[in-house]
Amino acid sequence: MSEGESYTYAEAGVSIAAGNALVRAIAPLAKSTARPGADAALGGFGGFFDLKAAGYRDPLLVAANDGVGTKLKLAIETGRHDGVGIDLVAMCANDLIVQGAEPLFFLDYFATGRLDPAVAERVVASIADGCRIAGCALIGGETAEMPGMYAEGDYDLAGFCVGAVERGEALVGDRVRAGDVILGLASSGIHSNGFSLVRRLAADKGWKLDRPALFDQDVLLVEALLAPTRIYVRSLLPLVRSGRVNALAHITGGGLLENIPRVLPEGLQARIDADSWPQPRLMAFLQAQGNIEPEEMARTFNCGVGMAVIVSQDNEKSVWQTLEDAGETVLRLGLVQAGERGCAVAGSRGTWSARAPWNAVHHG
Repeated sequence: MSEGESYTYAEAGVSIAAGNALVRAIAPLAKSTARPGADAALGGFGGFFDLKAAGYRDPLLVAANDGVGTKLKLAIETGRHDGVGIDLVAMCANDLIVQGAEPLFFLDYFATGRLDPAVAERVVASIADGCRIAGCALIGGETAEMPGMYAEGDYDLAGFCVGAVERGEALVGDRVRAGDVILGLASSGIHSNGFSLVRRLAADKGWKLDRPALFDQDVLLVEALLAPTRIYVRSLLPLVRSGRVNALAHITGGGLLENIPRVLPEGLQARIDADSWPQPRLMAFLQAQGNIEPEEMARTFNCGVGMAVIVSQDNEKSVWQTLEDAGETVLRLGLVQAGERGCAVAGSRGTWSARAPWNAVHHG
């Protein structure tokens, strides 16, 4: 610029006008997620939530935060932004229901080098979709335009969700007993873990993402890979409140091996029969393409199981039926037994085990 010329924020790469236009565009999306306790209006410095209006008497608050991970890179590279917000909500809301908590409200953080309002609106629309599925209100968020921090066209997402459970009703693993049955709820695909390996395979093997998948000619490969994470809240919340669930484990990074032990008390271990449910064709495709060892598959991907549900044998049949009636595909994974706290997955191709994580704090 010539000497004496006035600098502007827009010339530095940040458009306040575009940000304001985005807020106006997404306000109806947020309003569509309103629920008792929140009117989901945007525009203030913070969002309010009324626990009393939501029907709680003596609640404990439970909070979770997460992102989508490198699945975003695949979405950005292929221009498919309409499901990543569901992933974002799912990774947080599913972590709340495993504590017995109902997700109440959600806030998002969208960061990019240069704001593209059309892309941002599609992303936030999918976050609103996820909130409606999970039953929580989108009460606020932050859009950050930061030139130089991100490559052209790139963006990142983070989500923050708060839920509540009545005092004394939280799921903390103390109800689990030897002999309990471990059920699984089918995943909708890869969900949001393992995508660094997926993207490496795609590059090395030269996958044609815009062509029908080899394992399913009715769907494009990219659509199969980017299928949004399933949100299990509405299916599980009535069961949790009925007292028929002893523990839940959200199967994310670390797979069955490392997530189930997190909800077991000392002196109990999970025994999973890997031959008791069919491996989804997508998972078989990934394994074959990468010549991935079974143990590596079990630690990297969900292998077709998005949620583990631990119930007493007396409640197995009624819980199974309730979940099927709610639209879930239910699998019988194994049993809880006495032993060192951990998980063993055994099948025709071997046995793999993991001890309980040393630290209960989740940074997945």
